[in-house]
Amino acid sequence: MASAFTELAIDCADPRALAGFWCSVLGYEVRDENEDEGIVTIGSPAVPEGKDRPGPVPPVLTFARVPEGKTVKNRLHIDVNPTDREQDAEVRRLLGLGARRVDVGQGEESWVVLADPEGNEFCVLASRHP
Repeated sequence: MASAFTELAIDCADPRALAGFWCSVLGYEVRDENEDEGIVTIGSPAVPEGKDRPGPVPPVLTFARVPEGKTVKNRLHIDVNPTDREQDAEVRRLLGLGARRVDVGQGEESWVVLADPEGNEFCVLASRHP
């Protein structure tokens, strides 16, 4: 038996705003929000609630407010794959949502490195499709 990857926790300054950005990127929706604790969880609208669901379950993202800001390159990052357009069109869409291009020393690669509105790097892949 093995563990399943079900959730990625992301520290941030503004959970609601960052959750909104990632909902737009991934086609997710807000699943839970606790304003008192500064936590917002988003997930795929295609996944029904409850434990007894068949098949693979896309992981949820949980955004938690923390007082410190991001200071160095991420040690873990998200890769996204365009599902209904080419990579360059998806990069333009994400830039329009508030992402920005970043150089983390990647050189000339097939993927494009962007950062979300709080500076968390992520990659837009060109050749691997879900």
